[in-house]
Amino acid sequence: MPVNAVTRRFRSLFPLVLLLIVASMPVFADTHPGQSALVQEVARDTGKDPVALNALLDQAKLQQSIIDAMNRPAESKPWSAYRPIFLTPQRIDDGVAFYREHRALLESIGKQYGVAPQYIVAILGVETSYGRNTGKYKVLDALVTLGFYYPKRAKYFRQQLKTLLELPDNHLAGPLDTLAGSYAGAQGWGQFMPDSIRDYAVDADGDGRIDLMNSLPDILASVANYFAKHGWVDGGPVAARAQPDGAAKPLGDWQAKPQWPLEQLEAWGYAPFQHLNPGEPTSLLTLDGLSGPEQWFTFNNFQVITTYNRSPMYAMAVNQLAQAIMDGVRSADRVQ
Repeated sequence: MPVNAVTRRFRSLFPLVLLLIVASMPVFADTHPGQSALVQEVARDTGKDPVALNALLDQAKLQQSIIDAMNRPAESKPWSAYRPIFLTPQRIDDGVAFYREHRALLESIGKQYGVAPQYIVAILGVETSYGRNTGKYKVLDALVTLGFYYPKRAKYFRQQLKTLLELPDNHLAGPLDTLAGSYAGAQGWGQFMPDSIRDYAVDADGDGRIDLMNSLPDILASVANYFAKHGWVDGGPVAARAQPDGAAKPLGDWQAKPQWPLEQLEAWGYAPFQHLNPGEPTSLLTLDGLSGPEQWFTFNNFQVITTYNRSPMYAMAVNQLAQAIMDGVRSADRVQ
């Protein structure tokens, strides 16, 4: 048969061959709505076995308690009730002890990444009480529940689930079906979501694995790297109290990204309690304190903390815990 005829014959049969190949692929019934589509995407993007991926997802359970927790976040409280959750004497003392015990490692990592070590410690303190409470939920349960059964934020959590399934084995603290974390699917002492593990987690101890549960160098360096990659300015201000005068100009809603030079806010009637660079870009945050409204100047480094958690109260809790820890470390140093 001439070559052209063979070519034409093959082309005419190709759609049928393709149809037979597709028809011969295994078909899985979804244990969770949208599961097969997700498995196909992960298999396509990574080459992972769809049978194994389905077996993993089949194990995951819908957890109503996860949805309930998502619907009542601590950030819904006013600052006067939120602050006492994290700024306790115990949490401060534990942070001071943690800093002093691991000082050499912390300060080495802080210098390497240009991030103040007390803020690395404060993140661990706010997130997991320095590794003591890293979460009780299976990560797969959390992300399957929120990715498939929580329409309000399903798009985000489905992407996190996809990223988790695509992570290399050496980026995880253990087998995927054994990982435990928060009700939102965050893992480790620093509570990294899967995309943060992919983008910012660091193998600081050089053992070929990223272990955010058991390797303190990996844990600390990953938090520091996260801050550095999001624009932390070494030695830059985070937040400072502002005192409005009686004629202070009312401002709109707070914005995480600094809006004006500090001197502009001073001209509008907001005086800083401490000396600051008048040209420093800032925003003005109002919080509901125990004694009434509190005004705060917030700066670039405050915005960086909000990339970890969007709540300005979270960022303020991290900031104040970091300051209290550093004060405690210096006080202990003077006693020695």
